[in-house]
Amino acid sequence: MNDLTPNQKAWRRFRRHRLAMASAWFLAAIVLLVLLWPWISAYRPEAISEAQFQPPDGKHWFGTDIHGRDLLARAFFGARVSLLVGVVGAGVSLVIGVVWGAVAGYLGGRWDSWMMRVVDILYSLPSIIFVIVLITTLEGVLKRWLLQVFSPEWSAVSRLLFLFVGLGAVSWLTMARIVRGQVLSLRTRSFVEASRALGASHAHILWRHILPNIAGVIIVYVTLTVPAVILSESFLSYLGLGIQPPQASLGSLIAEGAGQINSIRIYWWMIVFPAGLLVSTLLALNFLGDGLRAALDPRSDQRS
Repeated sequence: MNDLTPNQKAWRRFRRHRLAMASAWFLAAIVLLVLLWPWISAYRPEAISEAQFQPPDGKHWFGTDIHGRDLLARAFFGARVSLLVGVVGAGVSLVIGVVWGAVAGYLGGRWDSWMMRVVDILYSLPSIIFVIVLITTLEGVLKRWLLQVFSPEWSAVSRLLFLFVGLGAVSWLTMARIVRGQVLSLRTRSFVEASRALGASHAHILWRHILPNIAGVIIVYVTLTVPAVILSESFLSYLGLGIQPPQASLGSLIAEGAGQINSIRIYWWMIVFPAGLLVSTLLALNFLGDGLRAALDPRSDQRS
């Protein structure tokens, strides 16, 4: 077993993590379903019918909502939007955080001090409030610009674009700190000094020597950023500041279900199924991140 490559050892450690493996299969099934459901479902997520508040049955597995729309189709459509926001937001966080942290850690000195003070100042601002201000103040400007340059349909995606940028822009701070700390510990290593002595540029050293050595840490944190972004988007949609009808996300579906709670009757399926899908997805993403963290840590073999 000693002739295994580091990647093979990491895969072996990951397979031993049963929760992580189960979470990976669950997430793969969810992604496959949300992508294929529009072609295999008998109902469209926006199709209105007269079967309002139909409880779950053989025809509507998740029941229907106030407009008679099939909640299963709506839930998978909402999961697609939530996952898209989570992945794209984490991608924005990845790019900004890695670049900022790597440059700060590699340059050191005054540059490092100034750049990390910016991170500290942004840390002191409530991230959700920042995104809310960004959406409420700039969305109208973007919507008018989209109407002028593109077709009217593009104005409907302005809120989605702001969620991509806004949530990603407030999620990179921890990534920057983690990357900076790793780069600080690597920039004085012998292989970096050797590359510098051979005349390699700073960009070459960062890209070819330092970042590949911290790729495992970056991957683990990205998998933990995705559920954080999804949760933030769901909270904003619950407040009515996220995805707007006729589009849907898991957060907006939960908000719609909560809005139908009254003293006469509770349409439980409108909350239970979207919330269950959201919670199970977030748990699976967190378990996947824990599994990757254990798999990419060589000390796991020594502890086991």
